[in-house]
Amino acid sequence: MDQYFKIYQKFDIHRLMLTDKTCALMKYKNVIFKMRKIFEGKVVMDVGAGSGILSIFCAEVGAKKVYAVEASTLANIIEQVSIENNLQDTIKVIHSKVEDIHPDSLEKIDIIVSLWMGFCLINEGMLDSVLFARDNFLRSGGLIFPFEASLHASPCQLPSMYKFGVKSGVSLPVYLSMRCIGKEYRKIESIEESIDEPVVLLLNRDNLLPEEKLFAFLDLRHIPVEEVNLLRKYKIFMCKKDGKHQGICIWFKLYFPDFCSFLSTAPYYETTHWKQTVFVLPVDTVLPVNRKAKERDYFACKLELKELNLWHYKVEITLIKADDEVNLRDLATL
Repeated sequence: MDQYFKIYQKFDIHRLMLTDKTCALMKYKNVIFKMRKIFEGKVVMDVGAGSGILSIFCAEVGAKKVYAVEASTLANIIEQVSIENNLQDTIKVIHSKVEDIHPDSLEKIDIIVSLWMGFCLINEGMLDSVLFARDNFLRSGGLIFPFEASLHASPCQLPSMYKFGVKSGVSLPVYLSMRCIGKEYRKIESIEESIDEPVVLLLNRDNLLPEEKLFAFLDLRHIPVEEVNLLRKYKIFMCKKDGKHQGICIWFKLYFPDFCSFLSTAPYYETTHWKQTVFVLPVDTVLPVNRKAKERDYFACKLELKELNLWHYKVEITLIKADDEVNLRDLATL
């Protein structure tokens, strides 16, 4: 079994998702139930079905048949869950990767649903499977839940990560100062020392250093896999808020086919189990107080996705001086 599916079949991961009732799963449930007439009598495919929760929702609103496609051993659990909820006649579990299912072995699908996104949107690497299902099984004019996704970023400060001792909130005697520990922790967690492991955390919205930028917008109805695999974006930020620029905070937003429902993992929306993903910079860029807007620090951030597989993506951070007009102009055209 692929390493991804060995990790994904762990119950802790699905317990985390199933207990995220305040936002993620409830958003899916509310949209599916709101659009129940769209599902009635339709054939649905749940790609990467996991515990089978989305398959259950679709069956409950009247889908004629739901193919729950799951490559890990959780496929056995989905069968038990469907029996437990008296939906075994509607839900057909396929214990396989969607890529291994022959297109001629199933009828055309009316609707694809999937919780394919991971931390930083693309971490779990399921988007390519959803696009494969779209290209091989979805009928013309069929629906995808969600049907669009976007990736956003903002510079941020991370004061809680590096304070130890005096007035830090960390359980140490209040008369001690241990900034050196915070400094070493910063070195370990920074992109300079730990490029494979961005930090997943809940960022206080007050620690965003505007302005926020849209990094990528993915129309899942039409985008080819090749375009996602070669995604490379440059964005120019202007830090308008005084503080210490210590990292790049990244979050995503999902859009559903009712054209009004969305799910965002931004720090200023309801908390989800995805939290936010932060790429920690090895050193601070201090943004002094009382600087005029035209003198603010600019920097460019390049996001490059080399492959759409588990954890195989690369983020490069480039800082550009405010007076480096040539580089700013060049990057602005990309």
